[in-house]
Amino acid sequence: MGSKQIAQETFDEAVQENITEFEMEPEEAVREAVLQFEAQGVDLSNIVKAVRPPASENGQRQKHQILLTLEGLARAVAEQDVAQLPQQLAALAAQCKEQLAFRCLAGRNGAYAAVLSACQLAAGDRQLLLQALAALAALLDGQPDLLDAAGRELLLQSLRERRGDTEVALAGIRCVRHACLKHEHNRQALVRAGVLPLLTGAITGALPRHGGAAELVRSAASALRVMTFDDDIRVPFGHAHDHAKMIVLENDGLRVLIEAAKAFRDNSAVLSELCATLSRLSVRNEFCQEIVDLGGLNVMVTLLADCMEHPDVVKQALSAIRAVAGNDDVKDAIVDAGATELIVLAISHHLGNPQICEQGCAALCMLALRKPDNCGVIVEGGGALAALQAMKAHPREVAVQKQACMLIRNLVSRSRELCGPILALGAEVLIAEARAAHRDCDDVARAALRDLGCQVELRELWTGQRGGLAQ
Repeated sequence: MGSKQIAQETFDEAVQENITEFEMEPEEAVREAVLQFEAQGVDLSNIVKAVRPPASENGQRQKHQILLTLEGLARAVAEQDVAQLPQQLAALAAQCKEQLAFRCLAGRNGAYAAVLSACQLAAGDRQLLLQALAALAALLDGQPDLLDAAGRELLLQSLRERRGDTEVALAGIRCVRHACLKHEHNRQALVRAGVLPLLTGAITGALPRHGGAAELVRSAASALRVMTFDDDIRVPFGHAHDHAKMIVLENDGLRVLIEAAKAFRDNSAVLSELCATLSRLSVRNEFCQEIVDLGGLNVMVTLLADCMEHPDVVKQALSAIRAVAGNDDVKDAIVDAGATELIVLAISHHLGNPQICEQGCAALCMLALRKPDNCGVIVEGGGALAALQAMKAHPREVAVQKQACMLIRNLVSRSRELCGPILALGAEVLIAEARAAHRDCDDVARAALRDLGCQVELRELWTGQRGGLAQ
């Protein structure tokens, strides 16, 4: 992806030049302009790659369709023409959902102010408010910088005043999620303003309604998970850990999520999102234990067993098991629950999926750490073989290679009697190949080979002699 940026006007002029000067067809002119700018290292992700309508008879330059729609919305807002707002909001939302470039073009031309004004005009009209929030969510997707203090207050007010209204709550939560993804300032501002109890409350309130509120529960769990991200490269550090603690300690988040999982046992999409969120909240030993005590481990194991044919669900269940296994006592509970066999089955069943192989090896790696008894169970259950098969299947995937090497090392570091059986499976060659192919695997691969009792070349990086490093 290039780092240079150009204005939409610059791209449009290049396309028009290709049409008029070089007599290209419109589609060809666009393709040629794209190739031209990409060859110069220009990032075109925010550019509408389409032909602008031709100039009118009086020579006036025309605009892209989304800007014409935006003009109609702005006019309806200025005239407070409530009758025209639904059509304009629906059109803008539909065009914004088509691609990021449309959203960016609208955002640069005042769309946020127009949509926010429409939300304010719609305060007393439920149906109109739904359309306005849908347009706002579509506009904010990939553009969280647009949200300001007035927008944050409007979202929180909508969630507070419309409690029990599934559709409005869902629309508002989607806005919150888009506004907080990769935007630490919005996350912190919304948390300070009280968004966390509104999100957990939305889940709790949806449980009695069950089936009709599945999407609300899934979206609210996703929004809670986004609050624990540290994905904004513009800030030196975020409050991800603090937000996770607030969700658990101040808002009873673990119980809320696990009760939701019990209520939606037949909905794999909801369960997958709940597992993903639980894994983000497993940031303390006591939180991991609480998940087990509340029945969360049973939910994860059952989910893994019942949804083995759904790769996305399997991946999230493995990730959640890996997270709660950070607690040494929970490791034993996981093994006692029969999860080891299911993890091995997941790796073998989805051997072509590198993400499942990675998460499966990582989960077994955590279960083996500091637990010699668990290591025997894992090897007897085919865990080492499954990891080595994953290494064979994905030689170019550094994450799979690294997790598999770490698993092998953990299996034998305190259980030397397992070295022979694992070496007999061909571990030495595969680990050596991983070490040679991936620099990031060097340390873990060397440690695995060393603990397996293999000959390992140890490089002396510094001899202590003055004059630099001795290689």
